[in-house]
Amino acid sequence: MALKPFYNEMYGEADAVRPHYAAFADWLNTTSPEKIEQNRQAADLMFHRLGITFAVYGETTGTERLIPFDIVPHVIPGETWQMVSRGLKQRVTALNMFLHDVYHEMNILKAGKIPADMVLENSQYRKEMVGITVPGGIYAHVAGIDLVKDADGEYYVLEDNLRTPSGVSYLLENRKMMMRLFPELFAAQHIRPVDHYPDLLLDTLRHVAPIGIEHPTIVLMTPGNFNSAYFEHSFLARHMGVELVLGQDLLVHNDTVYLKTTRGPQKVDVIYRRLDDDFLDPETFRPDSLLGVPGLFSAYRAGRVTLANAIGNGVADDKAVYAYVPEIIRYYLGETPLLQSLRDQSPKMEKILEAVTRATPLGRERYFEGHGLVDLMRTIQSV
Repeated sequence: MALKPFYNEMYGEADAVRPHYAAFADWLNTTSPEKIEQNRQAADLMFHRLGITFAVYGETTGTERLIPFDIVPHVIPGETWQMVSRGLKQRVTALNMFLHDVYHEMNILKAGKIPADMVLENSQYRKEMVGITVPGGIYAHVAGIDLVKDADGEYYVLEDNLRTPSGVSYLLENRKMMMRLFPELFAAQHIRPVDHYPDLLLDTLRHVAPIGIEHPTIVLMTPGNFNSAYFEHSFLARHMGVELVLGQDLLVHNDTVYLKTTRGPQKVDVIYRRLDDDFLDPETFRPDSLLGVPGLFSAYRAGRVTLANAIGNGVADDKAVYAYVPEIIRYYLGETPLLQSLRDQSPKMEKILEAVTRATPLGRERYFEGHGLVDLMRTIQSV
């Protein structure tokens, strides 16, 4: 069976090394396979000792895995990254405007740019958020936009993650490990730093503190050490210098959130929550949640605490809404999307979009539960 065309990152036409991979190719040709394998094993050992793992649910052979460590870096030329960066900023800006709109004026729905029932009947649309003004007008403080390349090397957006995106800690640890084991690779390259990410995140969280709070108290709220991304939760809390807390560590009194401490309750202003909407507050969402904080939504609605990311973001990263993101960008920004969605080049995605739109509310629910695009396409084989 013939292989489908794919983009070779390192080699171009006539098997010539692409210019931005030249330095790596030289290093690879002058480094023994034994040395490379030795360092790869050293990386696995260090990751294991440091507990840098992630959980894989649904498997019968254990759930903990070491993060993948690939000695072949993904080299992105500076000019390409500038284009990608502009496209990501454009996309996230438009999605943020979309979230504000669907919880306030609903202009995009009135204009018929996206089917109203696709938003209003979506299980991730939180009616409790209607009319609530979030601090700074920011809903998606942290966004994880998944990108893929086609056979021609063009970037496409695979999906948007605007709820509780994770994975950045593994990127940071991979970079640190690469610099430790292969420092010579970095000596001759102009590589953009990434280790300041926790500082940028902390600045963002401070910026969106409730009005009048100059020196906010910030905490990172985790579901606990059994969560698949717990390593990242502890990693970010440690590097930002903030408390890592469970729901049971917090309490709400008079619409104000407090952290329980040995010195008494301490007021909390910003919560970077890595907990899904449903489990945040048993008084407002799932009543059986033991992970959340009773009364948290009331404090949030009163403007006494900031939640990052905002509640209700799931309606914007829904896999059916994804197909409309190019139109969302055009509607709010009046711009042509800089990064294309898969729908823009796939006739089958157009048919899938039509099938989802035609579905009854009960049938549509299955597509609104966060399945990835690949899973979505597999579930509509009749298209």
